[in-house]
Amino acid sequence: MAQDGTAQPGPVVDVTRPHQARLWNHWLGGKDTYPIDREIGDRIAAVYPEIADVARQSRAFLIRVVHFMTGQGVRQFLDIGTGLPAVDNTHEVAQRDARDSRIVYVDNDPVVVAHARALLTSAPEGACAYIQADIREPEAIIEEAAAFLDLTEPIGLLLLGIVGNVADEDDPPGIVRRLVRALPSGSFVVVNDGTNVLGVNEWTPAEATARGEALRLCAEAGTVPYHARTPEYIEALFADLDLVEPGVVSTPLWRPDFPQVGAPRPIDSFGGVARKP
Repeated sequence: MAQDGTAQPGPVVDVTRPHQARLWNHWLGGKDTYPIDREIGDRIAAVYPEIADVARQSRAFLIRVVHFMTGQGVRQFLDIGTGLPAVDNTHEVAQRDARDSRIVYVDNDPVVVAHARALLTSAPEGACAYIQADIREPEAIIEEAAAFLDLTEPIGLLLLGIVGNVADEDDPPGIVRRLVRALPSGSFVVVNDGTNVLGVNEWTPAEATARGEALRLCAEAGTVPYHARTPEYIEALFADLDLVEPGVVSTPLWRPDFPQVGAPRPIDSFGGVARKP
């Protein structure tokens, strides 16, 4: 609402172009999509069928890492690049374990933030907050998050599928370092992103062609460019932190006992968790 009590206009939604968060929601089986999202999402899945598995395994990874962190006593979470609400969002997982958990969601898309504010409701013992900000401005994110989180107590920082959206010239490792610098000792950092390898093996020519065609379709549709890097690149983002076993591995192989989507099978998405000393 504006100060004079009149309703403020909501974010404008362009239903003629696919939206990255809605594409991901479609691959997760969600309903917050438009026909253009489903059309492009299905075209991408046709040339790169693994994308739906990547989406589901990434959500299962989120559940496992948040459950791990609550088990380590973490009660505060900063989820950057949250995307559209789906099943088992960060606060839902955390508050099942500890109802007093506090979560700050961050996304640079006003449509995503509007959905989150409308749909993500905290347990009364805890809290949820929503920030519209860009990961390329880490100090601004920390400054706003400090209104909701205690920066003297451990925080779980989640960077799931977001670093790949940052171009090399914007210095992704530097951004992660600046975020980590603001976290207190005992905090945890989680990174998960697509890579340019399939499981533990280099791609075959056919697999590389399929992934390239999928990325081409995304670019043609006008979505944010995605930069698939190596598992070694992802591991380097945890510099000066203590990696939790089993380190940086294909997403389904990170502590796959709880919960798992089918039998653990390597995919071209890698992730890990590390503790700040």
